[in-house]
Amino acid sequence: MNGRLAGKVALVTGAAGGIGAATARLFSGHDACVHGLDLLPASAGAVHAHTVIDIRDAAAVETAVAAILAREGRIDVLVNNAGTDVFSEPLELDDADWERCMALNLKGAWHMARAVLPAMLAQGAGSIVNIASVHAHRIIRGAFPYPVAKHGLLGLTRSLGIEYADRGIRVNSISPGLVLVPRIEAWFEREPGRREEQTALLPPRRIGTPEEIAYTALFLASDEARFINATDILVDGGRSQVYHD
Repeated sequence: MNGRLAGKVALVTGAAGGIGAATARLFSGHDACVHGLDLLPASAGAVHAHTVIDIRDAAAVETAVAAILAREGRIDVLVNNAGTDVFSEPLELDDADWERCMALNLKGAWHMARAVLPAMLAQGAGSIVNIASVHAHRIIRGAFPYPVAKHGLLGLTRSLGIEYADRGIRVNSISPGLVLVPRIEAWFEREPGRREEQTALLPPRRIGTPEEIAYTALFLASDEARFINATDILVDGGRSQVYHD
């Protein structure tokens, strides 16, 4: 084995599609033993093993992680990718949708981190990569409360990264911009002309791919990034640096 993650055990949430599936495939291609977790079944050939799980359920997360540890003996990498869009006019948002947004985009990431950290601390090494969003850096009208959760995810990243830095743990995040995942493709299908409109807003005049986010995750998960900690990397083609309404 000579991949960049050779000998490492990696967990990827939201691994059934989009950025999660691309990350699982890339990690596998770099010789990681990849365990996917998702509400949906796995994409063919993307992972070593797959667990159907709701990361909002803390007990289920603990059980799943314990089973992976029993099987593999260690966990080296966690990619917290699972999440969902929840967009609303603030005063029209009901409590159930608020809770769903926070649970899937923030609390679930904490459930996963809390479950893997004891093993990482015991082995004196580990990398957690949280998939945040450009919404954690720039506010777009009509997107509430999604940015609230993603700002929280940046706080989780920085807090945990500093808390455990001297014990071999690195915690970083990636903030993707617009990426061609299935829900974005569906949006473009529903609204003709939207693809062209969004492409024109991006400095490279193209939309990002899941693989481009996955390569950033690969770098952060690898030993090449061993002095990078409590940091967020924007992967948005420069979109967040341009002033747009």
